[in-house]
Amino acid sequence: MFGCLVAGRLVQAAPQQVAEDKFVFDLPDYENINHVVVFMLGTIPFPEGMGGSVYFCYPDQSGMAVWQLLGFVTNEKPSAIFKISGLKSGKGSQHPFGAMNLPQTPTVAQIGISVELLENLAQQTPVASAAVSSVDSFTEFFLCGSGLALQHVPFFYSAC
Repeated sequence: MFGCLVAGRLVQAAPQQVAEDKFVFDLPDYENINHVVVFMLGTIPFPEGMGGSVYFCYPDQSGMAVWQLLGFVTNEKPSAIFKISGLKSGKGSQHPFGAMNLPQTPTVAQIGISVELLENLAQQTPVASAAVSSVDSFTEFFLCGSGLALQHVPFFYSAC
């Protein structure tokens, strides 16, 4: 149903299902990740009136899980790019993964997707610094992350 992509890594298309309506992707070596793409595979749509809240979880210095709301995906908006590089030292927020004992290791973060009513998604406030990147930012992310020389692409301005 969902996929997760980090630049320079293989696509993850098989999340761990931790509850009927909750899915988790592991992100090893998360300290070196700046952006993550979460998307629907197109094989199974959300039921009518449902969507998915996307959360980022990382272990704090004491090893406790810190969850932060990134945004959401829906049938009408089946993919999103999130900047997570500035979140690794922020405070957590309310999340639907609280009662679950998901294993945490010091170098592995997680992306969690919680299937929820669309009306509930509209009331949630994502972490501001995780704002969904625009196409221009994605292009910059791709060019910067791939090492392509920007002088060969004159119509782009970037601060790589």
